[in-house]
Amino acid sequence: MAETKRAGITAVGHFLPEDKLTNSDLEKMVDTNDEWIRTRTGIKERRILKDKDKATAFMGAEAAREALEQRGVDAEEIDVIIMATVTPDYLFPATACLVQEAIGASNAYGFDLSAACSGFLYALSTGANFIESGQARKVLVIGSDKMSSIVDYSDRSTCILFGDGAGAVLLEASEDETGIIDYIHHTEGDTNGALCQPAGGSMNPASEDTVANRLHFIKQDGRAVFKKATVGMADVVAEIMEENNLAADDVAWLVPHQANLRIIDATANRMGLDREKVMVNIDRYGNTTAATIPLCLYDWKDQLNHGDNLILAAFGGGYTWGSIYMKWGGK
Repeated sequence: MAETKRAGITAVGHFLPEDKLTNSDLEKMVDTNDEWIRTRTGIKERRILKDKDKATAFMGAEAAREALEQRGVDAEEIDVIIMATVTPDYLFPATACLVQEAIGASNAYGFDLSAACSGFLYALSTGANFIESGQARKVLVIGSDKMSSIVDYSDRSTCILFGDGAGAVLLEASEDETGIIDYIHHTEGDTNGALCQPAGGSMNPASEDTVANRLHFIKQDGRAVFKKATVGMADVVAEIMEENNLAADDVAWLVPHQANLRIIDATANRMGLDREKVMVNIDRYGNTTAATIPLCLYDWKDQLNHGDNLILAAFGGGYTWGSIYMKWGGK
């Protein structure tokens, strides 16, 4: 039997729209202000894809192209494309299919994975399983969300939080001991709808009533979600560190989902990690849902060293949450 190889990230790409929506802009739209937003979320601005002819697939394809170019890999070499998103271009076909065609990955098959803000972690561990089993040699994992398409800009509790963007990574078999070592994922069914898009699915198909009642936008019970996310992310990083006998000094970087700076700080504190070892770009991009973690990896890629221990963590609607422990395989 062939030796099982770890899956490692060999390239990272990204896409961010040019247009910015600042806190000052939001002050003109809803009853809020810059200081309130910054102190409670850590967000100063977010990117918005304003082109009505472009959506999640476009951003994902741009991020994928950059990752492939960085690695010098032709799109025809890709075996599988996994797209993490909650804002697909269409309910079907899968957004991954649109990306596959756009980048010319003619030998790949693809599918979408929906796990809200935990989507990229779920997709990354799924992609790693393809590599480790030998069923694929090159897997593209993409997190892309056009959150502005489902944000109600008259709802001050949610419109301040979200932005648009995409990040992509290429997974290949590691040549050494680097790569994805362990992952832990959890799910707890949120039957109360504390974080959801109430309409548009088979439970509440689109109708005059659902549109009139603005049910195709994000709805969130902020306090309930904040409490759940703070505990969930902190617990799961502690769980994966204990499972792998890691102390704070062993961890080079925490790569957290960028939902709220207070949740990120609570997670780092639970790990005993100094702030300078935590990737934070929420101030510039807001919460881009499935794109936050790969965007962090992209922004910090030049600071990562071969063999660095990374802990990735996220919490999202569903509820879904999880963590991945990996050793960076770059320079």
